[in-house]
Amino acid sequence: MKIKHDAERGAAGGGSDRTRDAVARLVLERGPQSAAALAQQLGLSPAAIRRHLDALVNDGHLVECEPRHVVRRGRGRPARTYAITDDGRAAFPHAYDDLATTALRYLREHGGEAAVVAFAQHRAQSLAEALSADVDPAASDAERTEALAESLTSHGYAATTETAAAGVQLCQHHCPVAHVAAEFPELCEAETRAFERVLGTYVQRLATIAHGDGVCTTHIPVPPIRKSVKLTARSRRT
Repeated sequence: MKIKHDAERGAAGGGSDRTRDAVARLVLERGPQSAAALAQQLGLSPAAIRRHLDALVNDGHLVECEPRHVVRRGRGRPARTYAITDDGRAAFPHAYDDLATTALRYLREHGGEAAVVAFAQHRAQSLAEALSADVDPAASDAERTEALAESLTSHGYAATTETAAAGVQLCQHHCPVAHVAAEFPELCEAETRAFERVLGTYVQRLATIAHGDGVCTTHIPVPPIRKSVKLTARSRRT
């Protein structure tokens, strides 16, 4: 069994994380499990399994629970079993990206490109409304961009700002929809326009994770400071 093979390699090579993942996956796939049952399936000692179970419980990925069907084999407390928690379930990969891509393909097939654009704009509008709550329109350009980066980070984009020539660059180090946006660039375009609405100024998207770049980079030009120049009578004539 592949899980057993991975667990044995992890134990032999000191890969406790790999073994711990195998324990959590078994509980996820087969429901609540006892330490003895997990030890038998993974080919490890019950003592080793309990160490991993304790760590997973401490991390909030597993929780102790009562066995569903208790079979009394004499006196004593029935064996404890462990079930997956919502946090533990969230730690495993999901098919949300594939679901979103399939849905957008269906939308494009039956509603055309206009339907995809309308969906992207609707999503961007919702994002803009959420971000605008954290950005003060009366602040300076740099301050608004910094506030936008902090708000994006709180929404899972891991954003920072960098000073650039004639402006500021907004850098998103993570994109929750990068896999979907790779096929539907309308999402990136609508998101860029959302940034314009939040900042109240023109912005230019320079790079995106969805198209293979390491970081989504957006340039926000800062207008130059106009300096008043006192003209002399000679300069006026000139």
